[in-house]
This record gives sequence, structure tokens and C-alpha cells, in this order.
Amino acid sequence: MRFPVSLLGFSALQTPLQSPSLPNTNQLAKPAGMNNVNARPNDFTFQEAADLFSPKDLVELRRPGQGVANDAGDFLMVPVSQYSLADKKNKKSLSIFSLASDVAPLDIPLPNGGEAFWLTGRYIAHAVPNESEKKTDIYVFTVDFRPNEGFGGLHRSSEPPALVGSIPTTTASNFRWAHPYLLFSDYVYPDGDLEAVKKNDEAWENRGHSAYVYETTYERHWDTWVGPKRASLFSVRMYQDPDREWHFDGDFVNLLKDTGHSSPVEPFGGTDDFDIAGGNVVYTAKDPELPEAWHTKQNVYIVPITGGTPKELTSGKQGATHSPVFDLWGSKVAWLEMDKDGYEADRSKIVIYDLKRDVRFTVTQDWDRSPDRLAFSKEGNFLYFTAGNEARVNVFVLPVPPTPSYSTTHPKLDKKYTTPTALTHDHAASGLQTLFTGRLIFTQSSFTSPNDVYIISDLHRWEKELEASDGLTPFRFEGKIERKTWFTEDVLEGKYFHEGEEVWFEGAKGKKVQGWVLKPKGWSKDDKKKTWPVALLIHGGPQSAWEDQWSTRWNPNVIANQGYFAVMINPTGSTTFGQEFTDGIAEDWGGKPFVDMQAGWKHVLEKYPEIDPERAVAAGASWGGYAINWIQGHPEYGFNFKALVCHDGVFDANYNGFSTDELFFFNHEWGGRPWDNRTKELSELYSPSNFVHKWSTPQLLIHGSKDYRLPETESIGAFHALQQRGVDSRLVVFPDENHWVLNHGNSIKWHYEVLRWFNKYVGRGKVDKQ
Repeated sequence: MRFPVSLLGFSALQTPLQSPSLPNTNQLAKPAGMNNVNARPNDFTFQEAADLFSPKDLVELRRPGQGVANDAGDFLMVPVSQYSLADKKNKKSLSIFSLASDVAPLDIPLPNGGEAFWLTGRYIAHAVPNESEKKTDIYVFTVDFRPNEGFGGLHRSSEPPALVGSIPTTTASNFRWAHPYLLFSDYVYPDGDLEAVKKNDEAWENRGHSAYVYETTYERHWDTWVGPKRASLFSVRMYQDPDREWHFDGDFVNLLKDTGHSSPVEPFGGTDDFDIAGGNVVYTAKDPELPEAWHTKQNVYIVPITGGTPKELTSGKQGATHSPVFDLWGSKVAWLEMDKDGYEADRSKIVIYDLKRDVRFTVTQDWDRSPDRLAFSKEGNFLYFTAGNEARVNVFVLPVPPTPSYSTTHPKLDKKYTTPTALTHDHAASGLQTLFTGRLIFTQSSFTSPNDVYIISDLHRWEKELEASDGLTPFRFEGKIERKTWFTEDVLEGKYFHEGEEVWFEGAKGKKVQGWVLKPKGWSKDDKKKTWPVALLIHGGPQSAWEDQWSTRWNPNVIANQGYFAVMINPTGSTTFGQEFTDGIAEDWGGKPFVDMQAGWKHVLEKYPEIDPERAVAAGASWGGYAINWIQGHPEYGFNFKALVCHDGVFDANYNGFSTDELFFFNHEWGGRPWDNRTKELSELYSPSNFVHKWSTPQLLIHGSKDYRLPETESIGAFHALQQRGVDSRLVVFPDENHWVLNHGNSIKWHYEVLRWFNKYVGRGKVDKQ
């Protein structure tokens, strides 16, 4: 399972790109008074031009979500947002495309935000929070394709959207419709009563004090102090009458009431935590018998859409589960399952449960990759899924095998049923959805492009060939993959992007290690007389990877466009290179990963002589921030960085074991709880705070006050150490941000501070070779 906690990102700014005159920032190495708190230098601006992709361009670029097709597979819906720095507004819209013809898309503004989702045919429902009345209104409208009427042929119904009904809260989300029921998630109090939320909210707000009181964990999670409400799943009848009018009918049924279950699973769960088919709902939830903060075990349950007693489908011996999906008839369920409780980055395996035969079996027991999102083919005889593979995310397919006679994790199956075949080989796929008539859509991004939607057709022919294969001869898919959307191509045309060059080298214990290099704007292989500065970017996680995908936070092409070589290494602990490589960082945070990075750094400098090793900087976040603090205390590594940037990084490892929200993470990575002997030995060995006496490199520290994964005191402590040692240092705090930086204005500020820090110590752009 892939967890976004490791994908730390670009922050943004609350200040204009060009700042007023301020004190000399070289004085910041001295003890700073309150008059310096909001100091902003006037010695730096972004490089901006028509052919450059700047931080401002990144922030204002359209941000498409994942594409979703209607049941018929003829229309495609993509949610889009776009921020304006001038207006300080984030505009939401819905783009509708025809999958049957190449006509101009239909853009539907959503000035009040909300969520849109498909109903039957060409009906779209739009859930809009109504803050004044403390409810969520559900509207319905239609779209149509009329080739002879107007430009493009796609039209929205001329009648205003019809109000179907309302949900009595403003927090309803994750909508799914399956005739004749609407399924959604919402937050309710322990009584489980959706209708009573408004009354309970008022009682909570008027309780006479502001205290939160806890007797169990979590007390806070990700970026929120945990209150009395929990996420639950609800169903309500929502049907269309013979006159094509839509109606709510009956009560809202809490499918998880009195179970102790909460779904979607916080903090990142969504519609991929449940599915609906055949009159039933399948969902994943944390085991209610175990303390959430130091266990990852999730169970998969099935419950009738009308309510009832859930039945557990998992064995009880698993770790986390994810992405439960039905086949079309609701006769089989597949999900992703990890073996180890307490480890969020264990290998995910595909499990199938045959509901008719009451048999559960694992099909990718011996495949050394972790699938991410699953979908049965419409005929139910194939499973399609995405999975990371060597710093890409590919679409794979696997025939559904005959159901064994008994439940097992090691069924005896032909190899064609256990060895997935890749349908794509580059970039990063997500949002996979199977369609009728042998088609599949997926969303894809890369280093050079945000999300666009692609379709694969004529899959039935390839499925027949795969079914007829012996499973021993490698099967290579060579079907047609067609792009269906072009969200940003016109805006990005003419701007410089580097697609990334892959490098491989030998790392710790002889392992092959991969990385990426993106070259700066203006680089030429024929220019032997110039050299460029270089920025090493270190990913978080640590169980994550620099993949060939777009990012609105850590976007390496932004760095390249500001005049730097961007180097990204996937050291021990990175995902997509096999589970042994991922597991290799546990209890070794300051060990093998830095052998890899030293080897990779040496390899890159040798391979690219146009890089100036005297103009090198490095930046990282989360585990990458730990790495920055660790490098700071180990000059013997020989990186020779002139400046460092640490975003939300670990400073004192042992303290982090007490202060973080998800205790299971620390307990796994450091071999136990922070007071256990083994853990204390490791933190003594690998905590950056124990090497402050060696710190001497200028360092920028950035932290969000709502970061409960790594509390802000980590950066404050490191800043205090640097200040008292007289090392040039700067602390940027975002009171309203969590482990990431999401606010668009804050994102500009983040880029401004980071790039200014780089420029201050190594400059930017090419210079004459010495």
C-alpha cells in the first residue's frame, strides 16, 4: 500500500514575489530578536520568462484530478481546480469529455465547490455543502452529446440542476451510487445518528470549556486534534421515477453503527476504502480491538446495503488492508493485504474472496511488487491494477484463477495466474477504471506533465492471448494506448521541461540503486566551458520513491528551471524496487541509505562533469529532513554541500518516538518503543541531535505547526542548536500547515525561501569553468 505521508512537499508563500527592503539576512546567524521574525530579504526574485516553468507557473497551473467514466463508458468526468495569485481564489470546475469522439470538452464551473459523481446514463449528481443551513444539498443535472448543435457537441441540460434532497450535515463525502442506493461517508458522534449531528455539534461547541480529554490514542492525528466524531458509512435510497425525476426515499442508514468500526480509514481514506455491488457493501476498517496508534491491522468486512451485522472476510492474521473491490455481480471481492501488523510499508498482496464458495486465497504471494488500486474486468475474469515498478507506476493485468477448494495463502496455480503482465511501462498511472467492451481508462502524469486520462481498447483480444499462454513465456502487451485529455498542453507549450535521465549505480552491499537527474534550462552537451550548480533532493517516507510523476510540491523541473541540476536518488528504503530493498532501512536509518547516497553522488559527479561540486546544495523533507540533519553532523561523507534545507525533519529520534501520532511507525523503524534497550541504542547511534557538535553548514528549516507526524519542535530544536553554534540559519514556520504545505500562497513562500537559500550560497545558472 502506498501512503502519501511520505510525499512531503513544496510549501507556499504569504508574501509577494518581490519583497520590500529588509535587514541583511547574513545577520541571522546571530541571536535574533523579535524584530526579525517576519524579515524578508530583498535580494532575490524568481527567474521567470515565457520559456521557463517557474514556481508561480506551478501554483497557477490547472490541477486535474483523476478521470471517472460513467457506467456506459461514453462520457468521462474530471474534477479540476485552478488557483489565481491575483484573485487569491481557487476555482473549481468539472470537465466532461466524450470517450466515443474527439470533440471539445464541456467545462462546468463549480463556484460553490462540492463533489460531483455519476448516476445512471448521463446524469451527474453534485453534492454542495450549504453552510448557512448546516446541510449538504444533492443536485442532479444531465450532459449530452449533440453533434449538430453548437461547437463541440457536448452540452449541459438547459434546466437548472434539480434539488433531489439534503444530507443533514456539511461533512458528507466520498459518494458512490449503485441503483437504487446512494452510499457516502460522514462524521457522527458515538450515538451514530446522522440526524442528531447538528444538535450534538451545538452541545459540543457550548460545553463551557475548550478542553479535549483522552484516555486512549489517537489524541491527535496528522493535522487534527481528535474529537468525539468518527467516520462512518451511510446508505439511502436515491432513485429515478418513470418521469425521470430523482428522489430520496427513507432514512439514512448507518452501516457501521454499534460495530466500533470507522471507515474510510483516517487520515487519507476515501472511496477506495469501500465498494458496493450486489446489494452489499465491502469496506476496510481498523481492528476495533487494537489501539490504533501502535497497530496497522485492518479488517475487511461485508454488510448489506440496507444495514445488518457485518461479516469479516479477512483471516485475522493480516496487517493493513486496502482497496476492497467487488466484481460486477458482487460474487467475488478482491483487496490488497499486508502480512505484518505495525508496518505500513509491508508488501501488499492481492487476495480474492469467492463469496459463493466461501473461499479466500492469495494470488501474488511470490510477486515482489506492491499493487495499489484494483479493478475487476466487467466480465470478472481479469484483475487490472496499478503498482510501482522501478520508480514508475504501471498498469498491470492478471487473469482471475479458478477458486481453490479451500482458503489458502499459497494456492497451487499456473504461473499465468501469479505473474502480472504490464500494460504500461513509463510515467505514473493512477485512477484505473475498467469499462464495458474491453476498455480501460487510467490517469497518468510524469515529470513533464500533470494528470491526463488515457484509454486502452480492444483488451478482449489481448485477454484471450493471455489466457491461452502457458505463463512461462513472457507476455508483452502491445495494444494501443490513446490519450483522451490535454489539460495543460497549451499552457506548457514552449516552456522548458526535462524528462529526467535515469542513473544506476552500485550501493550498499552490492545492491543496484537507481536515481534521476534533471538538467537545467540552458544546458547543452556541446558547452564544455560552463558548469552548473546542483541540488540533491532527498525523498521522505522513508518508504517512498522519486517516481516519474508530477508533483505540485517537490517538482524537480521547477529546480531545473531556476538554473540547477536536480539530482534525486532512491536509496535503501525506497519503494518499487522490491520488498527487501524497502525493508533494508528499518533499524538502519543512518546506515545503508547514506552509503547509497554517497555512491550515487560520486557517480553523478563523474557522469556529469558539467556539474560544479563546489556549488552543491541539498534539501529534504520528513525522512529527507532527517537525512539533511544527519548529513549536517557527518562532514566526513564528503558531500561538500554549501547549504542545506530541512522541511519537517527529525532532529531528535528518541523524542520523535514519544511525540509522533502514529506510534507504530517509530516502533517498527527503530526496533521498539523509545525506552526499550535496543531502541535507545539505535537512537544513540543514529539521532542527528547527538552530532550537533559537528554542525557547521548554513541551514534553512521549515515546519508546519499542524504537523503532528513530526511536531514543529523538531525544527525549533535544530534551529536553536544552529543559532547557538553561530551557524547561519533561518527558520520558517507555517502556523496553518501540516506535514505538507498545501495553501497556494504558502507554496510560493516555500519556493521563495528555498530557492533564495540556494542562491545565497551557490548562485544559480551556469558560470565559466575554473
